[in-house]
Amino acid sequence: MMKSLLIANRGEIACRIIRTARAMGIRTVAVHSDADADALHVRQADAAVAIGAAPVRESYLCGDRIIAAALATGVEAIHPGYGFLSENAAFAQAVIDAGLTWVGPDPQSITAMGLKDAAKALMQAAGVPTTPGYLGEDQSPDRLAAEAEAIGYPVLIKAVAGGGGKGMRKVDAPADFAEALASCRREAASSFGNDQVLLEKWVTNPRHIEVQVFGDRHGQVVHLFERDCSLQRRHQKVIEEAPAPGMDDATRAAICDAAVRAARAVDYVGAGTIEFIADASQGLRADRIWFMEMNTRLQVEHPVTEAITGQDLVEWQLRIASGEPLPCTQDALSITGWAMEARLYAEDPARGFLPSIGRLDRFDLGDSWRTDTGVERGATISPHYDPMIAKLIAWGPDRDAARQRLAAALDGAAIWPLKTNAGFLLKALNHPAFVAAELDTGLIARAGETLIPAAEPSGARLRTAATALAAPGPLAGFRLNAAPRREGRFLLDGAAVTVPLSPTPDHRPWGDGLIAEQGQVWRLQPWRAVGGAGGEAADGAILSPMPGRIIAVAVAAGERVTKGQKLLTVEAMKMEHSLVAPFDGEVAELRAEEGGQVTEGLLLARIARAGEAA
Repeated sequence: MMKSLLIANRGEIACRIIRTARAMGIRTVAVHSDADADALHVRQADAAVAIGAAPVRESYLCGDRIIAAALATGVEAIHPGYGFLSENAAFAQAVIDAGLTWVGPDPQSITAMGLKDAAKALMQAAGVPTTPGYLGEDQSPDRLAAEAEAIGYPVLIKAVAGGGGKGMRKVDAPADFAEALASCRREAASSFGNDQVLLEKWVTNPRHIEVQVFGDRHGQVVHLFERDCSLQRRHQKVIEEAPAPGMDDATRAAICDAAVRAARAVDYVGAGTIEFIADASQGLRADRIWFMEMNTRLQVEHPVTEAITGQDLVEWQLRIASGEPLPCTQDALSITGWAMEARLYAEDPARGFLPSIGRLDRFDLGDSWRTDTGVERGATISPHYDPMIAKLIAWGPDRDAARQRLAAALDGAAIWPLKTNAGFLLKALNHPAFVAAELDTGLIARAGETLIPAAEPSGARLRTAATALAAPGPLAGFRLNAAPRREGRFLLDGAAVTVPLSPTPDHRPWGDGLIAEQGQVWRLQPWRAVGGAGGEAADGAILSPMPGRIIAVAVAAGERVTKGQKLLTVEAMKMEHSLVAPFDGEVAELRAEEGGQVTEGLLLARIARAGEAA
């Protein structure tokens, strides 16, 4: 067994690996960018090495610096986590060439399964059913558009080197294809350094089901059953669960056997996930489930598999990388109960899920369930990295017990001043279709605005919190020659509100008037006069929602626009964010240029309403 390990990653997954390594007596070394110098994973590791500036291409994607750090600190192995260089075959080979142990599959397996088009061709040869589509080398826009027509709309454009929902676009009609293709390619090039795409037929009632597999160097391959990752927003997983609802024994056997065959086809070693798309229009059936791709790494959602099997998958990775056989045979593995995981992001659902950046002055997720995180109170959420700040994992004897426990975890999430998606996740968990396990990947899109959490706390919670903050005394509410007025003026997240006061407070807010309800947090303060606020969409001012780079300007000064029309595209945190017209009008002012860097709150454009003077 190895005695030392460098973790070529950051945040939650780095902390997760450190936890298991410490339990196994393995010394850990962290790497970090300048922005992460005081990060939790850095402080938890036995040693840490700085590898560059905040942008990932100057730090976490610099394989030579990571290998140099490993050699300088005398470690035996490198664990890549997920994301970054975890599926980079060249990096894996460089690690091996440096005389270090690579905690992952062989480079040739990564190459074989790393590009979606090549992987699908390989699976077809191995007898694993695949989704109809186009895998050709001709990447010209005209050829791709013609192939999309031949497949039949709607179609899905996917980056061949993609993952994590990036570089994917659903296209409903031919007129939308060119723009969707260009956007997909930009995002793919930015995220993966490869803008090639493939096309797939869009499955109308799709469920995303994946199987956890493991192989060792002794010729053994096993599966650890399936996970359902159908609850997605814009192709990114939101809530995952294991096992998959509605999965009968025969279908489970068929899909898991196909996953093992897929792993054997590439002589797979270590942790991997075979992802399938299922047409759920007639329930889960083996003849309506198709291979999508293989992720040659540990998955974000691996904790739900750990919860139902009682296995530590990181420990499995480290033992297999050390040359040991698989810790369990297939017959020794079984499913116990149900588990669900929610991905908690620092983002604001009320503002189109834009990332929320800044310092975490309060960060309390409770301790009655499993929490995997890479941050703590006082940490700063940077614009340079993915905004996921924690994973909440709940287990129960059955699906509804697990769901209710996860809902309780989200309901009690106490995070301030950053906005999070906890309230959104809670509403998704409680949506009638999810409760009834009537799942497909379009559920969140159909639910739409009904999943956006309330803009204000409930009247009862606001009233009792205001009462607790109101100055006590015998003259409270007293008015000369008038009945007492039992109300007060307050600021709720900076906006003036008048709140009726209760006779006695039955709820005391946190320090500084913080109110928590249904996963949301607000600050209530005694009213005071404040200066003028900056412009916002309501007055036609289009402000940059975050630091980033302008990658597209779709309008010109003086141009007529309609409500919802795309004006600009800002790239931040490796994702594209479209800014749209708030109402019909004219572009009265345009200060944005393609390629320009912008800061949060910067005025980019101003729209004058139809009929108003510019």
